[in-house]
Amino acid sequence: MELDRDQLQKDILAMYAREINELGEKGTQEHLERGVALSQQHQLGSLLANNGMLVFPHISVNDCGYQQAAVAHAALESGADRIVVISVLHAFTQEMENARRAVVAGAKPADQPFYGIQGSGLNESTGRIEWTGDHALMGWRHFWDAEIKRRGISNPPEMIERYPWLAGGEPENLPGIEELAKLCENAVIVSTADPVHHGLGYGTPADECFEPDAAGLAMATDLINEGIGYMERQEHWEYNQHTVRAKSDHRDAGQVMSYLRGPMKGNIIDMSVSDSTELYGSPPPTWVAGPLVTWNVD
Repeated sequence: MELDRDQLQKDILAMYAREINELGEKGTQEHLERGVALSQQHQLGSLLANNGMLVFPHISVNDCGYQQAAVAHAALESGADRIVVISVLHAFTQEMENARRAVVAGAKPADQPFYGIQGSGLNESTGRIEWTGDHALMGWRHFWDAEIKRRGISNPPEMIERYPWLAGGEPENLPGIEELAKLCENAVIVSTADPVHHGLGYGTPADECFEPDAAGLAMATDLINEGIGYMERQEHWEYNQHTVRAKSDHRDAGQVMSYLRGPMKGNIIDMSVSDSTELYGSPPPTWVAGPLVTWNVD
């Protein structure tokens, strides 16, 4: 049965809005405190100040909010005047999914609909607004604003969102990449990814399914490190195809951030996980791995 992408988008947006609302002030502060400790433990502000990058997950806010809070803390600690968030863009229409499948099969990205980069301030020039209905940065925005409020910052750094689509192994050719590269000069770059979607609800054969236990997380870690390896070697087409196997949503955002910063070394420093059985109406196991990944200049 074909996935009802329109309904899934509505369900996910409602879930994220509900989770953020239910956090309240107390829950938000708890995530911030945990995030500050994580950021300080790994000196993430210094990493960003030295041209490193951070990739945070966007699974359930309840599960990964502290990781998003850690990146918000680090971004502010970096002292940068501009933060550029290179976000995933989910295929919430069948046309978008068909275009993505065509590129995987070898079609030219430029021949597909939605090809290019979307984001804040670009709607009039690109005519594309799919990014405005994506959930990927809902939690990030909440914790970014909360950390600014916690610090009493009246004039925070500029925060810009960009959503690349169909890099297809050639991020340097994406329409809008020059504008994005210019924005990233003297700016901090962070990104978001849920790099492993696993289980029955995501089409994993029953005899290949893992529970989100030690063995399952070891499997996910191996997959994530495989993707890190492709990005370290700047093998963008191989990374594109890896994301299909891993069921990673970082397909385009990963290639773009890799292209913008050049060779770097990636490292998983923290891992969270979310159960998605209810969201997909699927039996368990159906879950998503949510790592916090550091990228240091090679």
